[in-house]
Amino acid sequence: MTITIIGATGMLGQPVTRELITAGFAVRIIARNVAEAKRLFPTADVVFGDLQQPDSLPVALAGCETTYLNLSVKQTEKPSDFHTESDGLRHLLEAAKVAGVKRIMYLSSIVMRYQGTNGFDWWVFRIKHEAVALIKASGLDYSLFYPSNFMETMLTTQRMGPLVLVLGRSEVKPWFIAARDYGKQVARALQLAQPGKLQEYVIQGPEPVNQLEAARRLVASYTEAKLRVLEMPLALLRFGQLFSQQADYGVHIAEALNGYPEQFEAERTWTDLGKPMRTIDSFAAGAR
Repeated sequence: MTITIIGATGMLGQPVTRELITAGFAVRIIARNVAEAKRLFPTADVVFGDLQQPDSLPVALAGCETTYLNLSVKQTEKPSDFHTESDGLRHLLEAAKVAGVKRIMYLSSIVMRYQGTNGFDWWVFRIKHEAVALIKASGLDYSLFYPSNFMETMLTTQRMGPLVLVLGRSEVKPWFIAARDYGKQVARALQLAQPGKLQEYVIQGPEPVNQLEAARRLVASYTEAKLRVLEMPLALLRFGQLFSQQADYGVHIAEALNGYPEQFEAERTWTDLGKPMRTIDSFAAGAR
């Protein structure tokens, strides 16, 4: 089976792509930067495609029954911008039907459920809910994944040089998941997928840990550099909301992460797709 992947070069797309290749699937990467994708995945078929150029998609998708999507709203995006998770997804779904794609696999979010709680309303979460609705209404088979926090974010979006930033403080305990373990679950889901069978899985790691404790454990076990945790009250970041789209994004995502009362829901996922084994400590010790 050949599977097309959009978003293969991103933080979460790379480990998923590697696990699909390791599992024996023929992978075709659709990318705007073909050279960069080929550098990262020299054994994969890489073709040009751009969600903002819908005419490029049918040819790129031709001959593939399954498409995996790793899309996201960037921290610098504005509500009026083109969004891959809504505008781009519409282009993709139309092209998929033309090309004969049968199944869409899509990385969503568990914390987007916080939308509407305690008056919380964020346009980014509206887009994420819309994306799920578009896929479910498409008539195509689908595999939808709703992950908890990814451990990798502590070393990317939360990292500022030697600092790992924690916004606000909360006793809510997400079930942090390593992207590599998630990639293995995606590969297993594809192995189990059958025509007409719809899949929805909550993705959670092996243990619940609050944001501050997770960051402290990560810096204690990380061997590539000396890091330390920086706590920042949300009130400080709120001052920048009116002037910085990135600050506005940070305030909203922190509020949702600190407020969503995540409970364990991954029992069926672990039964079907395997239990993730990487703790925050083992992830940090092996991170590069």
